[in-house]
Amino acid sequence: MQASPNTWPKFRRTTPRILLLTSQYFLTGELEAACRRLGVEHQVMDFGAREMDLDTFVSSMLAVLTAFKPDFVLTVNHLGVDREGVLAALLDRFDVPLASWFVDNPHLILGAYQNLHGMRTALFSWDADNIESLKAMGFRHVFHLPLAADPTRFTPGRSRPVEAWRAGISFVGNSMLGKTIKRLEAANPSPRLVQAGIMVARAFGESEERCSGRFLVRNYPELRTDYEALGTPERTQAFETFITWQATLLYRLDCVLRILDHAPLIVGDPGWKELLKGRDDWRYHAELSYYGDLPNFYPQSEINFNCTSQQMKGAVNQRVFDVPCCGAFLLTDYRRQMEELFEPGREIVFFNHPDEIPGLVDLYLNDPQKRQRVALAARKRVLAEHTYDHRMTRLMDIMHDTFA
Repeated sequence: MQASPNTWPKFRRTTPRILLLTSQYFLTGELEAACRRLGVEHQVMDFGAREMDLDTFVSSMLAVLTAFKPDFVLTVNHLGVDREGVLAALLDRFDVPLASWFVDNPHLILGAYQNLHGMRTALFSWDADNIESLKAMGFRHVFHLPLAADPTRFTPGRSRPVEAWRAGISFVGNSMLGKTIKRLEAANPSPRLVQAGIMVARAFGESEERCSGRFLVRNYPELRTDYEALGTPERTQAFETFITWQATLLYRLDCVLRILDHAPLIVGDPGWKELLKGRDDWRYHAELSYYGDLPNFYPQSEINFNCTSQQMKGAVNQRVFDVPCCGAFLLTDYRRQMEELFEPGREIVFFNHPDEIPGLVDLYLNDPQKRQRVALAARKRVLAEHTYDHRMTRLMDIMHDTFA
């Protein structure tokens, strides 16, 4: 590497200068748009899906860092951060802090990374349940930052009628069937672990434990030797992700089966056709574009149904903000942290157990005024407290207070 130039003063402006690393993840678009609306100087370094050799990566980062002189670097789910620790060393060399906002389980991501603790890093988690466990991993600066909505995209009244999208009740979500298969292939576990996988996943989904690997070791000691024999961080991470995704598959299938009496429209991957084979009381629609389609799709369902991934036991997902933001009604599963974000009953309607789903669907399908009251109240709360402008302002304040 070439000789290090002088570092530059940080956090001297009214708003920080941010280098945004992106790798084709949906949330980075929202963050960039929020920066523009807030008048924040920023530059995007898009790695896309490209493989980049070490010299090219280093020279590219050196050029951007020395020319743009950011106050900090921002990424989502550690995308753009190499696992070998090269970027960490570069940022440490220039004394540039890193902000990494996790909107998926960080414990299914960070295990494969090296040189994580040597730089000035702040981790933000959409799930408050991860705060203490991330601190236990050695990270000093860990903060809760929930998801949000972009009201410039998810806006009432912009829907174009699409007959195929009209539904009394709809569910948008991945079946997780293909994802579990791919993670299992990547883990290449022993036959014993494969055979125990569904049993462990079902029990993990029903538990309060948030780390599937820790859950397996504590509750299935007879499988510990096979689990530890996975050997590498990559294989271990793949198996833990498999357990989490399999738990999500089982849970989502159970929930979706409870709404089949109302002929739901299910939008997602073809795995749903396999999971619901032989059932003719539902309609299938291929996956829709998050940006181009979903803002128009949600208002065309009387009930938008939601059942959350098992990677989060207490946090809420993106749909909890997006659906009401465009003026539509949401029926979701209960998560502890939702009561800090919305007022139960008035701004959000949820079920505590799948057994409650049919009764709630009947109730709200037959009461359009009640649906509208909840949707309007939820939208008002989103606009007041839960936009990406709110989240970016909070993140910038924390980075200034932590590293200035």
